[in-house]
Amino acid sequence: MHHERSFRHVQITAVGSYLPPKVVTNDELASMVETSDQWITSHTGIRERRWADEGTTTSELAYQAVLDLQRRHPCQIDGIICATATPDHPGFPSVASILAERLQSRGPAVDVAAGCTGFVYALEMGRLMVASALATSVLIIGAEKLSAVLDLEDRNTCVLFGDGAAAALIEASSEELFLDSYIKSEGGGSRALTIDPNSGVITMEGRSVYTFAVRVIAETIDALLARNGLSIGDIDWIVPHQANLRIIAACAKRYEIAEEKFYMNIDRYANTSAASIPIALAEMESTGLLKKGQRIMLVGFGAGLTYGGNLLIWR
Repeated sequence: MHHERSFRHVQITAVGSYLPPKVVTNDELASMVETSDQWITSHTGIRERRWADEGTTTSELAYQAVLDLQRRHPCQIDGIICATATPDHPGFPSVASILAERLQSRGPAVDVAAGCTGFVYALEMGRLMVASALATSVLIIGAEKLSAVLDLEDRNTCVLFGDGAAAALIEASSEELFLDSYIKSEGGGSRALTIDPNSGVITMEGRSVYTFAVRVIAETIDALLARNGLSIGDIDWIVPHQANLRIIAACAKRYEIAEEKFYMNIDRYANTSAASIPIALAEMESTGLLKKGQRIMLVGFGAGLTYGGNLLIWR
């Protein structure tokens, strides 16, 4: 007999995060590579970042973030999607599968590789799983150990990245609080940002990534506003991928968006790739910045080149 699936409303019901305790300041990096605190801060907005110990895996960072979420919101886990560019194993098993074993979840478990846009992609995938009744509660995780793929002799990239993880739980809702997603990719840009298969470290064409980012942040914001009949004044917070303070400042100025509308914590955590947006959300939740009924826009952009956003009402 054919099983009929009804389409259900969806919301984020909980968030949690984990940052490794080791803080690496700009001055410490300046002792390893030719750079300075003044240069890093003025060019990126980064003052410090967290780096995990050598023996700590991405799945361990993710697991600790899930434990933080479960402390706030005890829940059953019916599916796991982990966005990461730095999985424990090349290929398989996925970080999501390792977490499923530790959490004793028998639902679907899969990793998403969409660079720094990974959490935005994964959130939409999770929404569809819950909306179509394929799962009842799905963990969406962004987790990265980027310190493991840094070239400490390349001062243009090694200063940019940090480690961390955060998780969001998607569950069915009595009202629709997940309004829309806009997820895209740009052909021809796949080599602009890579983890080189031979050296195993990050390489980046900084200028092309910068101009791409400023353009697609605006495109994503405009698309989500237009598709939902909203203006920028209707949005309480924009939570962007934390790549570079200059990117956000340039986008805000060029498209006349108040810089205060963008939540930024890059000064403390640097670029944590797929983990950056959920780390910011968890921090905003724990400090009371997110309030019930607020419209929140998440905007991601990065390797692939991929980009996109999600439009939510906070529960």
